Amino acid sequence: METTHRPAARVICLDAAHRLLLLHWRDPFDGARLWEPPGGGIEPGETPLTAARRELAEETGLDPAAVLDRSVPVERDVRWNGKRYVGQEHFFVACFAEDRPELVQTGLLPDERANLDEYAWVAWPDLDSLPDRIEPPQLPAVLAALAPEGPWHDLAL
Repeated sequence: METTHRPAARVICLDAAHRLLLLHWRDPFDGARLWEPPGGGIEPGETPLTAARRELAEETGLDPAAVLDRSVPVERDVRWNGKRYVGQEHFFVACFAEDRPELVQTGLLPDERANLDEYAWVAWPDLDSLPDRIEPPQLPAVLAALAPEGPWHDLAL
């Protein structure tokens, strides 16, 4: 399997009730499904923060200005579309004042439209009940590093 090193940035989005936004993707190669926060590759000339804000706007239509200028590096090792992606991704956090803000996904690329099944605002205690895997598996610990106070703290221990 081909291994690709791709710098990337992701955004952990929290609504007013501290629910987490996760996108549910279907791998076009083998049909495997996964949940993960919005995000994607850092383009040439972009900073991780710029990439995180761009990806958030493209994938969700949510206000990119909500992304805070503080990140946590996370080592990733993910198989997707017949390739293995390894390397560090920068995770940011964005907080929204409303409950379950509606998403507008007009910025998705054609292959993203075809492979995005759904999205959900998930309460932290419900993470373990989601079908399919969550990426990264240490997501509560990542958020605890970004924002130590919150309902995710006990899950990160």
